[in-house]
Amino acid sequence: MSDVVVIGAGPAGLMAAEQMAKAGLSVLIVDAMPSVGRKFLMAGKSGLNITKVEDDFASTFHPPITSAIAAFGPQAVMDWAKGLGQPLFTGSTGRVFPTVMKASPLLRAWLARLTDLGVEMRTRWRWEGWDDDALRFTTPEGSRTLTPKATVLALGGASWARLGSDGAWAGYLQGETAPFAPANVGFGVAWSDYMKPHLGQPVKAISLTAGDLYTRGEFVISERGIEGGGIYMVSQAMRDGAPLFVDLAPDWSLERVREALAKPRGKMSLSNHLRKVLRFDPLRMALLSEFGRPFPDDLAARIKSLPVRHTGPRPIDEAISTAGGVRFDALTDDLMLKNRPGVFCAGEMLDWEAPTGGYLITGCLSTGLKAGRAAARFAQG
Repeated sequence: MSDVVVIGAGPAGLMAAEQMAKAGLSVLIVDAMPSVGRKFLMAGKSGLNITKVEDDFASTFHPPITSAIAAFGPQAVMDWAKGLGQPLFTGSTGRVFPTVMKASPLLRAWLARLTDLGVEMRTRWRWEGWDDDALRFTTPEGSRTLTPKATVLALGGASWARLGSDGAWAGYLQGETAPFAPANVGFGVAWSDYMKPHLGQPVKAISLTAGDLYTRGEFVISERGIEGGGIYMVSQAMRDGAPLFVDLAPDWSLERVREALAKPRGKMSLSNHLRKVLRFDPLRMALLSEFGRPFPDDLAARIKSLPVRHTGPRPIDEAISTAGGVRFDALTDDLMLKNRPGVFCAGEMLDWEAPTGGYLITGCLSTGLKAGRAAARFAQG
């Protein structure tokens, strides 16, 4: 019989378990998948971006999350990773990565630490809600119920179901959740045949604006549409209906573009003229042709604010993360469910969202720490 149970073995759940074990409690982690940390490992395949060094890091998050970030922000995340024997480096944009760029060494070290703290783990245990105050599970050995002193739910969002985040848990918290929506997601585009030679190419050195969101970054032209870091930074506004505009010459003022276009072009075609005076590569030219025609008299304004037509976000299971989940008005300041004393929530299952680039993982770690410490106090009190 464990003092506390953590349901979900992603970053938030593991961090909550670590805090409770350090408080001297016996901790059991259960997860529905055959192994732990699957989405965490997938996030590290292209380089595990654990946090980001910037002055206004916390301002990216909604107020209920900022208090958690204040207690466990970028510097604390870096110190924690180094404490697990993971050397780090900070890129030119402030993003922080393990030197090995992978998630697996960090996860192995973390699991070893939890084992040393006496934390037990069970996989293939699927939570099926409650029987009165008891947690009910389907396990390889049949149905089981547990009645711990405190519980931390860290069940993830509703994307990447094959990695365990299917959002099925929302059925057990009816009336306490906001609908799921895709976040950090690509958007569909019905490309013309003219764009086929450019599929798979990254569009660099541009800026993107959607609603109040702006970013300098890049995105990828995929067969299904547009995706990548730049799109993810403005995807919240796009998902909510704001149009997307791309500045194809962000380092040039509008007047400078106008002056360049006003230069005599002689017998050159407009395309060759643009390539010469604006130094546009073929991909920029293709995007301008795809979304800019018919060209207006003031072509410079179109170049500086190119409207990108899309068909909406890709399906939620293709999203890196999700908005929606447990509403903060259903929780106390300590992330405990008001209707279920002793049950705390953490990580992506909470109704918050943040862009990729270190924000997501830091948010999960910080809320896991906050929920874990609060659950420890509850169990001991």
